[in-house]
Amino acid sequence: MSKVIALAGKGGVGKTTVAALILRQLINNGSSPVLAVDADPNSNLGETLGINIEKTVGDIREEFMRDPQSLPSGMDKAVYIEMMMNQILMEQEQFDLIVMGRQEGQGCYCMVNNILNRFMEELEKSYEYIIVDNEAGMEHLSRRSSGRVDMLIMVTDYALRGLRAVKRINDMLSGLKLDVKEKGLVVNRGPDTFNPKFEKELAEIGVPLLATLPEDHTLVDYDMERRSFLELPDDAAAVTKINQLLESFHQTERR
Repeated sequence: MSKVIALAGKGGVGKTTVAALILRQLINNGSSPVLAVDADPNSNLGETLGINIEKTVGDIREEFMRDPQSLPSGMDKAVYIEMMMNQILMEQEQFDLIVMGRQEGQGCYCMVNNILNRFMEELEKSYEYIIVDNEAGMEHLSRRSSGRVDMLIMVTDYALRGLRAVKRINDMLSGLKLDVKEKGLVVNRGPDTFNPKFEKELAEIGVPLLATLPEDHTLVDYDMERRSFLELPDDAAAVTKINQLLESFHQTERR
């Protein structure tokens, strides 16, 4: 059974960076095949991986809803949508990427969403790991009928606003009917020592701190040069911290 690692946090805190770093390490550890799912409406994961995204699941949904009857002659709706989904799956040598894209417009999307969810659940069976980069509301995760998440990583930057968003995410988990086996928190661009106010609110959330990623200018340089984070050197500060995080996760799995 595939292992699901999901990331959540408010926009701009660096969860997409963390997702890309986790993907990099899984690939380097020989944990392929990996499916990366960009479920954040901002859809930035492809950029961090050096992939140009031309079409998303949201595009397919909207195109179908504009004219549900314009199918190839004799083709079933479910078969047609699944065919389109296969076309937008970005297949790479060691991982695949699918981008969820825009949210729903007006109208009833129940039928098409059921087909999309069924396709995704069948697709996920083919991978050892699935990395899901979510928006704060975790809409994509809440729609999965299995509802299983092996590790939920909530990401914040070094700011109380980001930390309070993590608290809201943690508080909403019980209402999402998700089976979260492990959860933890990553502080992105954080110092070695936290301000007492930040430390206090962190403790009140009750979620274990998995890692603090330092300000890493290597990441900034790669972003400016539009280079894939998969090419980051092994000694980059953020890479080292993510390696430690994943080793801790693997140790938990082996218990």
